[in-house]
Formats: sequence, structure tokens, C-alpha cells
Amino acid sequence: MGRKKFSILDRIRSFRFAINGLKIFFLTEHNGRIHLVAALLAIFLGIFLKISNVEWVIVCLIIGAVFVAEILNTAIEKLADLVTEEINPKIKIVKDIAAGAVLVIAIVALIVGLLVFLPKLIALLL
Repeated sequence: MGRKKFSILDRIRSFRFAINGLKIFFLTEHNGRIHLVAALLAIFLGIFLKISNVEWVIVCLIIGAVFVAEILNTAIEKLADLVTEEINPKIKIVKDIAAGAVLVIAIVALIVGLLVFLPKLIALLL
């Protein structure tokens, strides 16, 4: 296989595929939209409660991790469905494990959200 010469234009054009993937994800995946609403809520709370730079970094990393997990889970599900639409115990295990990864990071995101936002919300109410 020959190596293709590096091209900035080719790299820029390749972003279209990624943007198209995100568009498909957010337009077709209910869970993607739920995570988007949660992310926007976290961003709004961060602005409203004036969280620190370190807290912003943590919140942004968690938001990104949740999206990455959900997008990869969706890709795995779509690929598995392409292999077979029939119930297959091995594919079910793969799908369940991928969904479990999303659940883990969603729980971590909830904990981080409580640790970052709850003390500030309580202080605001007192």
C-alpha cells in the first residue's frame, strides 16, 4: 500500500465525516439528546455559579467522556446490528458491556456534578 502525501485540504475535508457522524448521532439517538441537555445544563450551572477554572476543566472532561462513551456505544450497536438483526447471545454481551461503559461514566458524571455544583447551590440558598 503506497503512502499518500500529507494534504491540509484532505485533513480539512475529513472533518466533514466527523461532523456528519455527530449530526447523525444527535438527530437519531435519543440518549445523545439527553446527554446534550445534561451537558447544556451543566454549562449553564457552571456559568451561573461561577465555577473555578479547575472545576471547568473537570466538568468539560466529564462531558466529553460521556459523549465519547455514548457515541462509541452507538457505533458498536449499529455495527452489531449490521452483522445480524437476529438475537445473538454473544452480540448481546458486547452491546451490554458497551452500555455498561456508558452507565459507569454517567454515574461518575453525576457524582462530579454533585461535588462541583451542590455545595455552591446550597451556599446560594442559605
